[in-house]
Amino acid sequence: MIRRADRFWGPLALLLAPLPAAAQVEEVRARPASDEIVYFVLPDRFENGDARNDRGGLEGDRLATGYDPAARGFYHGGDLAGLTKRLDYIEGLGATAIWFAPIFRNKPVQGPKGDESAGYHGYWVTDFTRVDPHFGTNAEFKAFVDAAHARGMKVYMDIITNHTADVIRYAEGEGAGYKYRSLADYPFSRRGGVDGAPINPGFSGDHDPSAENWAKLTDPRFAYTPVVPKGDERVKVPAWLNDPIYYHNRGNSDWVGESALYGDFAGLDDLATEHPSVVEGFIDIYGRWIDEFGIDGFRIDTAKHVNPEFWRAFVPAMQARAKARGIPHFHIFGEVYIDAVDPGGLAWHTHAAGLPSVLDFAFARATIDAVSGTKGTADFARLFDGDLLYKGGAAAAFELPTFLGNHDMGRFAMFVKQANPAASEEELLQRVMLGHAMLLTLRGVPVIYYGDEQGFVSDGGDQLAREDMFPSKVAVYNDNDLIGSEATTASANFDTGHPLYRQIAALSAIRRKVPALSRGTTKVRAVSEEPGLLAVSRFDPDSGREVVLAYNMSATPLSAAIAIDMKSARFTALYGDCPATLAAPGSLHLSLPAFGTAICQASE
Repeated sequence: MIRRADRFWGPLALLLAPLPAAAQVEEVRARPASDEIVYFVLPDRFENGDARNDRGGLEGDRLATGYDPAARGFYHGGDLAGLTKRLDYIEGLGATAIWFAPIFRNKPVQGPKGDESAGYHGYWVTDFTRVDPHFGTNAEFKAFVDAAHARGMKVYMDIITNHTADVIRYAEGEGAGYKYRSLADYPFSRRGGVDGAPINPGFSGDHDPSAENWAKLTDPRFAYTPVVPKGDERVKVPAWLNDPIYYHNRGNSDWVGESALYGDFAGLDDLATEHPSVVEGFIDIYGRWIDEFGIDGFRIDTAKHVNPEFWRAFVPAMQARAKARGIPHFHIFGEVYIDAVDPGGLAWHTHAAGLPSVLDFAFARATIDAVSGTKGTADFARLFDGDLLYKGGAAAAFELPTFLGNHDMGRFAMFVKQANPAASEEELLQRVMLGHAMLLTLRGVPVIYYGDEQGFVSDGGDQLAREDMFPSKVAVYNDNDLIGSEATTASANFDTGHPLYRQIAALSAIRRKVPALSRGTTKVRAVSEEPGLLAVSRFDPDSGREVVLAYNMSATPLSAAIAIDMKSARFTALYGDCPATLAAPGSLHLSLPAFGTAICQASE
């Protein structure tokens, strides 16, 4: 239950923020998910709007509070007040939706002695009903959602059902390494206490998902013996999450086979999402966030590590709650981490699990390879052909969130720089701008990772790709040379004049005005085996008017003729250079500079 008292706390400026007009909210909710441009941010690393919550109301050193702004793995002070303060900046970039890492209350610090880190990222949840005090309060979250809606922007929450924070220990001890113990060797129905005596005879686990069958499981000691440390017996909220019976308790996943579903994610307590009570519990938890705050979508963390049956129950329930709240286009997309151009692997989850959409890792890999120059552009033909594999066919691909890099894998500029170590700053900027041009014009819902618009590079994935936008004290961040800027992360980076910020804003404006770029079918016109040309046509969903998109991945200018629709006789340049007339019917001759982009719209 979300504590109603939380609504009455928080900075006065947020509580007194004007509520969005009903007509404004209706306009926001009327937009289909395909029409959004998403800005993805980690609240802790974006802006510190209220220094009073930096320690989350806790006392002591960093191992107690989680706060150490000089350490990359601890809280730095960013919060909901800071996000609200910077809505002008995000709106100016052209974003129409904000997705942020989880804001639920986290275990402040965890990890082995000497290797501790904090839950600044939000993925170590203990209380699923409240905002983490490091970020603010439930009242401040409501104020943020209202402020975003008043600007015509949607709000997407990042949610977790696969695991909680690492609270449960195993009596068998750390010496065992908590190696994964399989269903075959340690079935639910046969292994139990430390003496190995059989328990719960007849229990058949996930083969019978009924509540009656799961009620037979009364002892969680079927693989390891779970132990909750003293003082943590009631740390999780809602209260049912404190019972080890609702967890798999099989040790750490090795990411292969069944352990990907039943194993602990790097030690995090893995929930038994086959259990009907767990399904019902999470439907209640996340349904309340929809009911209470009127949010517009969920990004689902670690979706592929949860059994498909869970999603087939959870997704329709969330869609129904959203519709009852007056949100017809509630966008749900899952994280299915596949670092390859493998649309089939991604699409499987839209069929078997019933996920409406998934993050398009295939797009990210194809774009990284092409723009970095490590491959040609032929993978894009396979990528777009694979759109038919998604449940709902090619139209479903319009709602796939596309991206270039993220908080786990690392930043797009880093991949470009690693592949081109001798490149000049100007070349790196041109390549990164080319990638963003592709992101904002090809099919899918473009997701901008915060800081990319300021030329952030990163030194790797995970903690190394989570730099501060406000002045940073982290040495490993501050020694990076930002692309397109003389600044470093030691100073604030909210420069609306940065060349990447201005380019993204310009392309976002074009995308919003040209329906073909958000909901237009794609026809591949030209690809290359070596770094060179990628050209596609996209078509207005109502008029059928053609928009030609062309990109040059090479370091030299190129000229080429591409086939176009026979009905397209004249073109207007929306971005870059386009010939006004055709040399011959059905043929358009393009000239592109090195790393150049052209957006050419056929005349009506």
